[in-house]
Amino acid sequence: MRLIMLDTETTGLSPLNGDRMVEIGAIEVMNRKILSGDKHVFHRYINPERNIPAEVVRIHGIDNAKVKNEKTFKEIAQEFLDFIAGATLVIHNAPFDLGFIMNELRLHGFPNIQDIPVIDTLAFARKKHPHQRNNLDALCDRYNIARGHRELHGALLDSELLAEVYLGMTGGRQFSLGMDASRQPASAFVQLPEPSRSRTEKAETARIMQRKSLHIPEEDLNAHQSLLQRIHKESGGQCIWHHAEITT
Repeated sequence: MRLIMLDTETTGLSPLNGDRMVEIGAIEVMNRKILSGDKHVFHRYINPERNIPAEVVRIHGIDNAKVKNEKTFKEIAQEFLDFIAGATLVIHNAPFDLGFIMNELRLHGFPNIQDIPVIDTLAFARKKHPHQRNNLDALCDRYNIARGHRELHGALLDSELLAEVYLGMTGGRQFSLGMDASRQPASAFVQLPEPSRSRTEKAETARIMQRKSLHIPEEDLNAHQSLLQRIHKESGGQCIWHHAEITT
């Protein structure tokens, strides 16, 4: 089975609130072997066409200057689709990364990947190691995977670590019958709103949004977002305050 270990870095937490990807990294694993070389690795920095907040830069180290001359996702989308064609995606906290990828594909008119098979290693780890920390760092420690060179989050480095973690959780580099994680279509993880629904929701909330907004000092907003980012990353996407903000 051809597997693609995948990770992204972004400008924030929600593609539906205007956040975009700034990096995407993917590595091919075939017959439980991590492959190397340009043919088997997809890594791109991406111009998100929007500002990257300082609190996010502190997490992944990618600032506006680093990506200002990079291609946009629209310009690399077909390369990415060609790379993942026919594979199963393996993602740690799949709803997060898939949400960004599928939203970008939808915005720019590219084919939907809702039927591509996906393994969510976070969901798998929670079943295998209940009531324990199951973020990528914790799993690396649990499976004795070196990560001392990882000072910042990076999509390609995290994909490499994810490959080692996945193999560790499923029996090592030797095939082990029955140890594989379950696969689901991408649509099981992400349900993007229909354009018509979005327009209706905007119309229904237009009157409310006309109210004078409460002024919150910028330093308080930055501190709040920084804390949410940290909780979101360290909890493996389980920041309940973040989910509450999206749904309210």
